[in-house]
Amino acid sequence: MNNFAQVANFNGKTPKIDPNNAAMLLIDHQSGLFQTVKDMPMTELRANAITLAKIASLAKIPVITTASVPQGPNGPLIPEIHEAAPHAQYVARKGEINAWDNPEFVAAVEKTGRKQLIIAGTITSVCMAFPSIAAVNAGYQVFAVIDASGTYSKMAQEITLARIVQAGVVPMDTASVCSEVQQTWNRPDAAQWAEAYSAVFPHYQLLIESYIKAQAVVNNHEQLDSQRK
Repeated sequence: MNNFAQVANFNGKTPKIDPNNAAMLLIDHQSGLFQTVKDMPMTELRANAITLAKIASLAKIPVITTASVPQGPNGPLIPEIHEAAPHAQYVARKGEINAWDNPEFVAAVEKTGRKQLIIAGTITSVCMAFPSIAAVNAGYQVFAVIDASGTYSKMAQEITLARIVQAGVVPMDTASVCSEVQQTWNRPDAAQWAEAYSAVFPHYQLLIESYIKAQAVVNNHEQLDSQRK
């Protein structure tokens, strides 16, 4: 499908994530549901979901999690999400497939006071799409993180993308969310952001390591030159 050029507009402008006005909803990242994912490697999906939790902690973005019948075959939430975002609030559902149909979940979102929502969920076509569309209808700006979701086929992913874009949801990938939230490398926690990126781009870790080694060599040469003087 090549019909994804249409992008949702708000007041005539494509929205941009404002870390001070955004909340993150990580929905149904459950061990059982991960077994059904076929549109991307499950290990990448897991790493991307955890990365979102990490950058939410770094940027002090509220995080709300929930699970679909975790006591059943869908399995429990992967523990790394709450480990990466200790401030995350978990909302138990009473069987609702669409998290937005759960009043406690909606109340938790409203309590954040944020008007932008970064949403990822497994399965993409259900657990991510349904609450994303409902949140747009409720007046929120919604950014759906496709590669931190995951579904049972590439076709299901493409159909879902077409549907959510038509509904006004902005699709993004994990790296673009990280960059838009981070905003600048000129910050005291830059090294922690670089570490978060390395989970999305494993080869980026090699780049960081080579830079650190090269910088150490430069610093050592400068120190030797200073001693000779």
